[in-house]
Amino acid sequence: MRKMISTMLVASGVILLTATFGFAEFAATRESSFPYFQLGCLIVGGLIIISLKHKYAGMYTGEAVGAFALYTVFVALFTSPVIDAIKLMVS
Repeated sequence: MRKMISTMLVASGVILLTATFGFAEFAATRESSFPYFQLGCLIVGGLIIISLKHKYAGMYTGEAVGAFALYTVFVALFTSPVIDAIKLMVS
């Protein structure tokens, strides 16, 4: 029962982080340039982390959510609005 609760907590963290990414990108871009590929990468990465958490009981819940949060930031860095903002700051 405890394993199931911790897996559900990780799943809820993954859902919240993915939804936050989707909302931020929708607010920052036009509808025609929404990064669907990056959103798909986040969904697949979240499913992998959830399955790893379910398989290995020694993995802490905070570790799994933290790893996915870092992965979300990493994926967000390679979207067009962030790259455009970095180009603007550099030049």
